[in-house]
Amino acid sequence: QTPSRGSLFEATSFLMLSLATMGALALRAGPLVSRGASTRLSALQMSTFATFKTSKGDIKAELMMDKLPITCSNFADLAKTGFYDGLTFHRVIQGFMCQFGCPHSKDPKSPRAGTGGPEPGSTYTTPDGTTITRTGGNIPDELIEPISNEVGTLSMANTGMPNSGGSQIFINTKHNAFLDYFDPSTPSKHPVFGKVVDGMDVLLAIEKVPTGPGDKPIDPVTVNTIEISED
Repeated sequence: QTPSRGSLFEATSFLMLSLATMGALALRAGPLVSRGASTRLSALQMSTFATFKTSKGDIKAELMMDKLPITCSNFADLAKTGFYDGLTFHRVIQGFMCQFGCPHSKDPKSPRAGTGGPEPGSTYTTPDGTTITRTGGNIPDELIEPISNEVGTLSMANTGMPNSGGSQIFINTKHNAFLDYFDPSTPSKHPVFGKVVDGMDVLLAIEKVPTGPGDKPIDPVTVNTIEISED
């Protein structure tokens, strides 16, 4: 699950491509609404935030739950269940992005960092009550909103194959339009599902850390936990 300048890859460790490769929910209110439906409607109308509590400081992002409920709910569920606790940014490229979310990165020296994902067959629920199964540890692609990979956006990493996203994400530190699923100039398809609203200085500090082979930070940057909140 390691991103490269031409395409972002999960399930392979440190795949590098050359620079040459770069180049809503309709809600109908009837006269009777069940308690469960009312609760789900309220959830959809609220803003959802994710606060990354990192060893460099806090980064707060708003999740686009109303636009990409499958992708956002997957991320929020993993955060709430502690999946991300103690993981490190396993790949950092200045002027490109910071990647995070592989369970093997809990050991920052692991050669498997960048290859892992959620437990195959695990499930989570979207705000409308739909249960999603992570088949093979992966979630369905949600290529439905033309939101570009701009600076500060959270985007899903994948292997380059359809429906291959899981737990790994990256935060763009440059406008990487070539990663947009709606950009016909490259095969990359990485849906944006959130945007940093506070702590960009922390993200840029992470982006500038010295790195070694495979773009791994020499001194690990740890995400102690990710707090999910609604407002």
